Amino acid sequence: MIKEQPSLTIVRRIKASPEKIYAAWTKPELMARWWGPDAGPVLSAEADPRVSGAFRVVFQTLDGETHDCRGEYREVEAGRKLVFTWEWVTMPERRSLVTIRLRPVAEGTELNFTHAQFFDEAARDSHYVGWSGAFDKLETLLVEPERTGDATA
Repeated sequence: MIKEQPSLTIVRRIKASPEKIYAAWTKPELMARWWGPDAGPVLSAEADPRVSGAFRVVFQTLDGETHDCRGEYREVEAGRKLVFTWEWVTMPERRSLVTIRLRPVAEGTELNFTHAQFFDEAARDSHYVGWSGAFDKLETLLVEPERTGDATA
């Protein structure tokens, strides 16, 4: 009998266009501004958002731990959908799968996020906490007012 692997789904409505949200998931300079569960820094971000392209993000949490994740894009539909593998560099045998769907709604975009094929419930629960914190940062990034002019003026 095959054991069903745990998964999680998070749905958020964000006051930003699907294109802005897609860019935040695929442009390294934007990924570096929200990735990770807390206010710890992103140390590096790389993305090649095309089928068979790869991403890699290294971030540090406030407790000083460094985390290094990577994956390969399986489906790429600009502004609509991303599917990619997910693995921690230290545990490549625990590969999982992330699917992001973006749907325009009256007040912005509905982001439907599914992370599937977890090793166990503990891994799923830990990722739920991490992704929830990251999505809070993503939302803040996307809804902050556009900066204009010289910040030093």
